[in-house]
Amino acid sequence: MSQPLCPGESSDHCPPESSGGVANQAAGEDSQPSEQSYLEGTVEGSSDDGGGESCSGFDDRVAGDGEGNGDSQEGCSSPSSTPDSGAAGEERECRPPVPLVTTRSFAELRISRAVLDALEHAGYRHPTPIQEAIIPLALRGRDVIGQSQTGTGKTAAYLLPFLTRWRPHRFRGPIGLVMVPTRELALQVSAEAHKLAPCRRFRVVTLYGGVPLERQTRLLKHSTDLVVGTPGRLLDHLRRGTLQLRDVRYVVLDEADRMLDIGFRPDIERILRHCPSQRQTLLMSATVPEAVLRLVHRYMTDPQHVNLMPEQSTVATIRQSYITVDAEKKFELLCYLLERESPRQCLIFVARKQGADELYRQLKPRFAETAVIHGDLTQRQRERIMAAFRSGDIRFLIATDVMSRGIDVEGISHVINYDLPEDADNYIHRIGRTGRLGRDGVAISFVTPEQGELLTRIEMTINRLLDKEEVEGEWFTPRLVISAEPFLPNPLDQLPRDEEGWWKEEEEPPFPMPSSEWSSPPGDRSAVSSARRLPRRYRNRL
Repeated sequence: MSQPLCPGESSDHCPPESSGGVANQAAGEDSQPSEQSYLEGTVEGSSDDGGGESCSGFDDRVAGDGEGNGDSQEGCSSPSSTPDSGAAGEERECRPPVPLVTTRSFAELRISRAVLDALEHAGYRHPTPIQEAIIPLALRGRDVIGQSQTGTGKTAAYLLPFLTRWRPHRFRGPIGLVMVPTRELALQVSAEAHKLAPCRRFRVVTLYGGVPLERQTRLLKHSTDLVVGTPGRLLDHLRRGTLQLRDVRYVVLDEADRMLDIGFRPDIERILRHCPSQRQTLLMSATVPEAVLRLVHRYMTDPQHVNLMPEQSTVATIRQSYITVDAEKKFELLCYLLERESPRQCLIFVARKQGADELYRQLKPRFAETAVIHGDLTQRQRERIMAAFRSGDIRFLIATDVMSRGIDVEGISHVINYDLPEDADNYIHRIGRTGRLGRDGVAISFVTPEQGELLTRIEMTINRLLDKEEVEGEWFTPRLVISAEPFLPNPLDQLPRDEEGWWKEEEEPPFPMPSSEWSSPPGDRSAVSSARRLPRRYRNRL
């Protein structure tokens, strides 16, 4: 019979295994755990015999020794070693793209029985490639950089190892910390943690701005297992002394590149300095720019880089195209596309909050199921809008880039870039809101005549040419192309000059001068030919 995870809990609080919970802890094992043994637990294995002190919040030995078929979990006892478990994780460091889900089961990844029951109850049958690659490494206590496309299951990839190794504890502060860039993403991660938790006693506290600090402070007064929050609000609680991170053993930076993009780097570094040096750190992101690598070198220990990004860094099931349109005609083109495509649900991205509000005022009279979401709205307004969008009451949602990573709705069929993003990485995250988990998606970008270079940068980043879509109607006025051919350079202007700008007349021209260069009749190209024979250093671009 497997040993319970919830000491001293009655069956009312810890449901039986059939409902995703575990059995009750035997009497006499509910003694105060040793904080010293908790803080000094080994990662790669332990020679301890697994006494009562091992149930102290975070079991470093369960994964470190690589035991388990997932069918049973002997409480906090030290499992037997499986030599080949480490090699399997190492081989997945840089594997090519594979199908959406693997043929393996979660039990093969050594997930605990309680978490397996929660996975089954949630409808998860097989791990995704990023989960198959990261979970074995994380269970062995390694620091990991996880890089994959959006919508591939990165959240569960870092939650499942933590939930498997979790043990009930007496510490006031959390033993797990997840930092995310937006409030919406914080709520989604917390909901996923609750859904996959091995026991009802597992407590998650979500910290983000827009709500009173006092309300969150009351939650932090009780024993907490996992804290999920935005860096700004986490730092507020650290300064007030209402959040203690001295017991944290598992830290996750989710959407790390986005947090750095919006200026959270100083806050992240201050928070990490409050955490113990003996910790495990995971970093998740769709892109790993240089700023992220600098953070990795400073705060991670020998991390394993799991890169499952294909050569084309956008999902293959998304049909990507662009339409050339004049700026003043974008709104009418948007209305035309919404009527023609009739999307199930559509995200419309704009560059700025003011532009989002203006587009909402224009679009709302013509499409009643329209809403707008951006950072100036209150937290309650944003939560209400997202709830309506998830339920399908809102079909067309106008959003800014700050919101692009906090929107995780399965029913989004279309993404329209009303304003082309300045950053090519933002394009990846925008269109990643559709085509999730293998579903088909459509991404259409509006490109003005001045944005040709920006479009090229995006195509180079994703290593894919966007299809040019021809739309009926006059949405674009071709510009007159002025040829440079009639403008002939004066060969005398190419001569070397002195410091005052005068020609050095004593020097002979280094090229033959035409006899009648400026008096040539129309159609005579002798002057042009002479100019084209100039040495490169004396010749302007024709």
